[in-house]
Amino acid sequence: MTAAKSPDDCQTMTDVRAGVDQVDRELVALLVRRFGYMDAAARIKSDRGAVRDEARKAQVLDNVASEAEAVGLEPARLRAVWNELVEQSIAYEAVRWDRIRAGD
Repeated sequence: MTAAKSPDDCQTMTDVRAGVDQVDRELVALLVRRFGYMDAAARIKSDRGAVRDEARKAQVLDNVASEAEAVGLEPARLRAVWNELVEQSIAYEAVRWDRIRAGD
């Protein structure tokens, strides 16, 4: 598969869609890696109550907002995206925590 054009080089919506599709594939690969860390957290945490860590969630959202601002993106928009990502990560980790302890 050939690499998609950069956004500045796109001339058609086909170019744009190819670029978006490529980025989505890359994001999925990164999310696989991120959720692997949720698997590790589920394995390491001895207390199920530790799966939800509001202080850590706030730190992650603040980090993302700061990074977004530094690169010229809207911090609030990325904070909203990451809030959903973190909530889904917590839910995933809780399921994994339960399955690990159940011997699945």
